[in-house]
Amino acid sequence: MTHYAVVQLIPTDEAALAEYRKQALAAVTKHGGRAFAGGPDAEVLEDTGAGSTMVLIAAFPDAEAARGWINDPELADVHAMRRKGAKTTIVLLPELPG
Repeated sequence: MTHYAVVQLIPTDEAALAEYRKQALAAVTKHGGRAFAGGPDAEVLEDTGAGSTMVLIAAFPDAEAARGWINDPELADVHAMRRKGAKTTIVLLPELPG
């Protein structure tokens, strides 16, 4: 079943975040993920004080593939760039039936 990785982030270092964005797609596709929405041009339609950005970063074929992406030791430097560039919360959401 498809699982979606969603990241909520509060940028802390724009340069580090820009460098992360250059490598993020390759990191996701390595584990069968497909990136399809998000990035620096996202538009906030309503903000009632949450103070962060939400990005749908990838659709993975299953939860195991998503866990492989986040735990891949070869991608540790890429994940470290994201963490340097922003405070993040990444949530894995299963696709709803129907």
